[in-house]
Amino acid sequence: MVRAFVLLALGGADPPAAPGHAPSSPAPCRLLYARTFGTPPRPGGPPRQRLRRKEELLAVARQVASQCRLLQSSLGRPSSPQLPQLPDEPISLQDAPGGLFQLPPGDPFPERTTVAWLSVLALAFALVCDPQENLSLAEITLRRLAPRLLVSLRLLGPGADVLLRPETADLLLDRLLPHGQMLFLNERFLQATDREMGIKASR
Repeated sequence: MVRAFVLLALGGADPPAAPGHAPSSPAPCRLLYARTFGTPPRPGGPPRQRLRRKEELLAVARQVASQCRLLQSSLGRPSSPQLPQLPDEPISLQDAPGGLFQLPPGDPFPERTTVAWLSVLALAFALVCDPQENLSLAEITLRRLAPRLLVSLRLLGPGADVLLRPETADLLLDRLLPHGQMLFLNERFLQATDREMGIKASR
């Protein structure tokens, strides 16, 4: 089962260092959308639970951003790529970089979990999975979710300042990841979902 889905902006370009000072750290990542599945209620009332869960998923997002920067650095690419424009239809993600890492028990889920992530432009998409989950299917699910979510983003300004319509993300996750269960989806089902949501088919 998938415990959570996270979409984040990796942050802007590294700010220039002032003369005589050490280089500044990269701009922080920003959580654009997060959703948990099958999470038991915590004490403290709904508002406090939501705030606690958001803080926990932001911690996961920071780890995803760190993994993305490490991979980009090892490939000799900019650690914080810009997002010059957003596609108006799904794009191919065959060569999009991604990876896996583990979260220890209690950080923030009670059991050990595995995070599968995918980096696209200046964004990252991640699934937090149970350790026995099919990680190959997690990667396939990410590569099907990501291009469809990209067409739902809106560029607010230069760099990676983007906005996601949460109702679109909710609908996509309900169809492609119902209740946190990953599905073996065929092209006919995906095309029907695209038509229902008004998403142009990928070329």
